[in-house]
Amino acid sequence: MTSRTTPRRTVLLATAALTTATAATTTGCGSDDGGGGTESSAPASAEPSSAPGTAGGTPLTATSEIPVGGGTVFKDRKVVVTQPTEGEFKAFSAVCTHQGCLVDKVADGTIDCPCHGSKYRIADGSVAAGPAPRPLPAEEITVSGGTITLA
Repeated sequence: MTSRTTPRRTVLLATAALTTATAATTTGCGSDDGGGGTESSAPASAEPSSAPGTAGGTPLTATSEIPVGGGTVFKDRKVVVTQPTEGEFKAFSAVCTHQGCLVDKVADGTIDCPCHGSKYRIADGSVAAGPAPRPLPAEEITVSGGTITLA
């Protein structure tokens, strides 16, 4: 009888892919301060849609709940939704690219990580202050009829 072992790299990549897929369908982040962030649940990115009720999407929040110049972290969905300018909505992963902590608030134009002080710009997720090595990855959302939906 022969036995075949799976290389560790393959197992790790498969586990990471599964974890990412699971995270995208479950949790989000919430802000613990009153300045520009609120707690809720769901992920996002920013292409507005004119079609009501996007099929397959998960309703995240009302557009009125995302402050202009700020944002909201949805811890249970591991996503942060921002509104850099009025009517422009963006969504990013809430997982810090430094060591995987969840960002916890949006304040003063940045998405902030409590673990080591990384800050990301609300307009594009780019690094405003390290030690984060990369921007926050964008997430897919649709905006329709006053509702933000995770695509």
